[in-house]
Amino acid sequence: MTATPPTPASFTAPEKKITLIGLMVVFLLAALSQNIVGTAMPRIVEELNGFSLYAWVTTSYLLASTVMVPIYGKLSDLYGRKPILVFGVIVFLIGSALCGLAGEPWLGNFLGGGMNQLIAARAVAGFGAAALITIAFTILGDMFEPAERARFGGLFGAMFGLSTVIGPVIGGFLTDNLSWRWTFYANLPLGLLALFMIIAKMPSLSHRQGGRVDVLGTLFILTTTIPLLLALTWGGVTYPWAGGVILGLLAASLASLVAFLVVERRTKDAIIPLNLFRVPIYSVGNLAGFILNIAFFGVIMFLPLYMQLVLGVSPTKSGTSMLPLMGGLILTSIVAGNVVARTGKYKPWMLAGGVILIVGLWSLTGITAHTTLPDLYWRMFLVGLGLGPTQSLFTIAIQSGVPQAQLATATSSSQFFRQIGGTIGAAVFGTLLMNNLATEMPRHLPQVPGAQMNAKSIDMKALRTAGTGSDTTGQKIQAALDEQYAQIEQALNGDAAAQAAIRANAQLPAELKALATGGLKAQVHRTLTAQADAVRRALSTGEAGRNTLLASAETPDALKTRLRAIPAQALATPQSSAAVAGQFAQGLLAQEAAAYDQAKTQALAGLKTKFDEQATTLAAQVSSGMKEGFTASVVRMYRDAIWFAVAGLIVMLFVPVIAIRTGQKSAPTAAPVPADGPEPVTPARS
Repeated sequence: MTATPPTPASFTAPEKKITLIGLMVVFLLAALSQNIVGTAMPRIVEELNGFSLYAWVTTSYLLASTVMVPIYGKLSDLYGRKPILVFGVIVFLIGSALCGLAGEPWLGNFLGGGMNQLIAARAVAGFGAAALITIAFTILGDMFEPAERARFGGLFGAMFGLSTVIGPVIGGFLTDNLSWRWTFYANLPLGLLALFMIIAKMPSLSHRQGGRVDVLGTLFILTTTIPLLLALTWGGVTYPWAGGVILGLLAASLASLVAFLVVERRTKDAIIPLNLFRVPIYSVGNLAGFILNIAFFGVIMFLPLYMQLVLGVSPTKSGTSMLPLMGGLILTSIVAGNVVARTGKYKPWMLAGGVILIVGLWSLTGITAHTTLPDLYWRMFLVGLGLGPTQSLFTIAIQSGVPQAQLATATSSSQFFRQIGGTIGAAVFGTLLMNNLATEMPRHLPQVPGAQMNAKSIDMKALRTAGTGSDTTGQKIQAALDEQYAQIEQALNGDAAAQAAIRANAQLPAELKALATGGLKAQVHRTLTAQADAVRRALSTGEAGRNTLLASAETPDALKTRLRAIPAQALATPQSSAAVAGQFAQGLLAQEAAAYDQAKTQALAGLKTKFDEQATTLAAQVSSGMKEGFTASVVRMYRDAIWFAVAGLIVMLFVPVIAIRTGQKSAPTAAPVPADGPEPVTPARS
């Protein structure tokens, strides 16, 4: 699709400066919204009881912002950059305020509870946030020469790095000292500052072109991504992968994708012009960025969770503990941006970043439940070094390979592909973690009375306190065992309902079940009956039999005392001995109820001691098992992330090398642009 470039506009140095500052504030706002929440998420899902929906808080935000990225790019072409940017900031602020209100008691069960309210509010915030980064990069392309874009692109990458440094720290501090809700409210003052600078200080940036919004293309983007994300989120957790629900969602997504391609081929103002895919730097660069962002979100989403739940650090500490990763990211982002601005050689930096990222991810597979923070820091730093060059270089290269008339669309669609990669990454790795937990937790946790551990019923508070050492798990286990003890006592007293519950309890040993459901009473009856028979037979033989019983070590002392009390004349004749033997046996059998009470008291006392010891042992096993099971799940997830990073590196090998255009006023120089791609176009300022 071709279009006539707009008439170039001139901007003064002060206008460029104030615009750049405004764009940096906007970019910081958008980046903070993604990074400030991470360290608060463990506390959020604990309070809102939504661990199974953990990934959806991120997925809903990314989905809304991802789908809107190319739409805002097109809208800014039609109606100008500034109005769309203002609209995006306002919607983002509304969404942030709603996020902070999620789960408030006065909202009740609206939308199914606090976690669902938060997910919906994050979608609203993402709907607005899409305009922030998209329009910021587009204005950067409008106002500055390509060589300057590389330098400022590195600066924006550093701004993203700054947000990833201060965001987790601020989020952790607010969570520890105020509430997780303030991680969302904190966006409001910065957002209002950005809104003021855009409206009052930024030039008009009129950049209107003809055309219309691709409504049908937008619809098909939604119907392609939403079923895909639902399938990736539910697969293997809520529904089996081979089940009708998952296969139906995947089929619907595929059908919608085919329909999207058909519609876009026939649409003049396509939201993603398919002719751009004939430009190798655009198609290959976006594919690499898409894959790498899957791995990127697999790393950053769950590190705070691991640090808080396993290593036992506070939200604030987990925020500062992200500094090594972000330091590495900032370092290579700035260095790569500045070097590329001078040399124009971007591919070596991309490839080096991919290799270092793989090494960093591999190092993360070596973490354990006992890893120290310094040991974790160097691994995170490696990952950051690898991620840095990917933050801006793909955009710079793509902007240099497409016509100026399609600059906004190419920039926004490039952002779209990377964000959809992050969205899919959040869904995929969230599902992987849930599936891993379902496998690993039973391997590392003992059987706990009254509890069944699975990925959906994980007690986040117990897991967090297990990491900090202030473990309340022991109290819960003791309470469960006390409840079980009381039920056994009721069963021994003849309570039919308690006996039925004990029979149905799969965690109790068969021997204890039998004892509590009539076994002890039968055992006492058998013992007394055997004892009475033995006494009857012995006493029937007269004095000799009594002496035998008194000499036996198996005869209880109380029975010996009673035997000694029998007068000698009572055993003098066979007839009197038989009579005494019968009376004595009947007396023993008459004491069965008292004997059962005594046996029950002794059994319960022993059981209580055993349960107390078991509670202490189980508490220690559960505490360590939770940490080890969660760590094993995260390690398996990082192993999977390596494959995505390897795939991204392989794709980057095929990224074409083109010249980064270094000026606007001179005629374009011959650049190694592919024969089937567009001719080099000198960017126009607007």
